[in-house]
Amino acid sequence: MSIDSTKVKTIVQSDFDSTIAEEDVSFMILDAFADGSWRQVLEEYREGRIPVGVFSDRTFGMVKADERTLLDFIFQSGVKLRRGFHELLDYCSNNGFEFVIVSNGLGFYIEAILKDLGIKNIDIFAAQTEFRPEGLGIRYIGPDGRRLQDGFKKAYTELFLGRGYRVVYVGDGNSDCIPASQAHHIFARDDLLAYCRGKNVSCTPFDDLSDVVRGLQLLAPG
Repeated sequence: MSIDSTKVKTIVQSDFDSTIAEEDVSFMILDAFADGSWRQVLEEYREGRIPVGVFSDRTFGMVKADERTLLDFIFQSGVKLRRGFHELLDYCSNNGFEFVIVSNGLGFYIEAILKDLGIKNIDIFAAQTEFRPEGLGIRYIGPDGRRLQDGFKKAYTELFLGRGYRVVYVGDGNSDCIPASQAHHIFARDDLLAYCRGKNVSCTPFDDLSDVVRGLQLLAPG
């Protein structure tokens, strides 16, 4: 997709799990706390038989731990952010690019991880979590305030495009494929990279987020 970048603002839309974080934190939680065969549900999701809202509701419904227990587990596990994250934030700030996180993961742990690192003033759009004794309740809320069962990331990409932004997409997974394909430029790894190569969609591969910074430096200014 081409656009006259001299007349628009740039927004960098990034996934979180396995993109900013080296691992998928939601999967770590499910492996440790889910009281049931959550990976069977994952296979249904990956095969396209259920949407992300159903997947998250069913799997996190198996988790009965409270927020403090889950956060203690996350921090004790030593979740690592991908190298270059601070550099990417600084680059966006210094060049007038907006940076947002849009994730199918859970907002409570994304916010806690960033807060622990002293990272503030980042808009985070992710699943809302209700902590209940019978299991976590998960909701994806779209830009219009309505609950979504599918297309959460796509809804926000379309919001940014509708506001006239040049969208730069950073992601790794299958859930990134459709929204990324609508962006003006894609930085991809893992499943998203395989999708782009298979569909002959232009993208820039990245290993760490310093690669994204170097790629942004080669783009026309926003």
